[in-house]
Amino acid sequence: MAVGVLCAVRGAAESLVVRAAEASAGRFTVTRRCADLTELLAAAEAGLGRVAIVSAELDRLDVEAMLTLHRAGVQVVALADAARPWLVDRVQACGADLVVPTPDGLAGARTVLESATALLDAAVPDHPDLKGADAVLGEPLRRGRLVAVWGPTGAPGRTTVAVNLAAELAARGETSLLVDADTYGGTVAQVVGLLDEAPGLAAVARAAGQGSLDLRSLARLAPVIAERLRVLTGISRADRWPELPASALDVVWGVARQLVPWTLVDTGFCLEQDEQLSYDTRAPQRNAATLSALRAADVVVVVGAGDPVGLARLVRALSELADLRLDVPQVVVVNRLRASASGARPEAAVHDALARYAGVHRVLTLPEDRAAADGALLAGRVLRECAPGSALRKALLAVVERLAAPVAVG
Repeated sequence: MAVGVLCAVRGAAESLVVRAAEASAGRFTVTRRCADLTELLAAAEAGLGRVAIVSAELDRLDVEAMLTLHRAGVQVVALADAARPWLVDRVQACGADLVVPTPDGLAGARTVLESATALLDAAVPDHPDLKGADAVLGEPLRRGRLVAVWGPTGAPGRTTVAVNLAAELAARGETSLLVDADTYGGTVAQVVGLLDEAPGLAAVARAAGQGSLDLRSLARLAPVIAERLRVLTGISRADRWPELPASALDVVWGVARQLVPWTLVDTGFCLEQDEQLSYDTRAPQRNAATLSALRAADVVVVVGAGDPVGLARLVRALSELADLRLDVPQVVVVNRLRASASGARPEAAVHDALARYAGVHRVLTLPEDRAAADGALLAGRVLRECAPGSALRKALLAVVERLAAPVAVG
């Protein structure tokens, strides 16, 4: 049976590939000659071919496109000019199964088709290859831990917790990367005193989508704001959320693990699965950044507010989180705990409520410390710098100890 070939090749090489397929004695057949990437993806998802031969410079050929082709069961052969090694590297990083020179004659086109036959039984990679990243900064390859800081709506203090956990972990002598992945109202830049016009996570995600993200570029885009503390600021407007697709962020988390021992991701509140609301399953996900971070996390820190409304939201949020079936440890933190909102014995009330209604028996609490929190926010600094003896900072250290333990449990 002839192997179906989807051809999205620019210039004279397209006709060479078609002629080589026609002369292959029925081994290959070009089932669709695609004018652009959109037509190529549509043909792949329709099951019209098993191999896609594409020009490496095809517009919008990125990580997301490669993942779509692989999910459709299509192996990708990219044609690239050997005189442009940067293009070869980029398309390899995007996830092409094979990169071969662009043919300049019929014999070269036959070689391309012969090379394609070796791919049909090969395993499809789940993500772009990051080989060689360990040598970029002269450090050995490592796998750091990723902590997603998440919580329900209502501003329970996710950002305050994420910023100060990153700072405290850095103070222990282990470099931390703080990432603002809240696509609804990220404020990490303002909290740490940075301009929110910095490129940050959007630029990193763009590089990852184009296959050009490595340790050096991530380090350049994540500036050091304090000793051993790097920051990736978020998007400046909520309507820019399509710039943070899950396919690109999955790559970002992998590179971040190699760059630093700790990555702290401040996420949004919503876990809604957007694809359930759309007939077009390739539409961008509104909550892709949050879902990607949670699925990649080694530990999820769940932050809720210490008042009746906040606790009710936290109970429902823990149920929603369980529906994702993440199978990762959780550290539940109740923030802004105060007797005026939770009774004379607020800690006991919180523990009893979460044990009864959410089945959570290990809870860490953070006291309401308005003076310390407001002072840090006004100064654009972290608690250990401007309020090292505050009750809030001391309570946060207990969360740090839980994260730094060999096994964090919820």
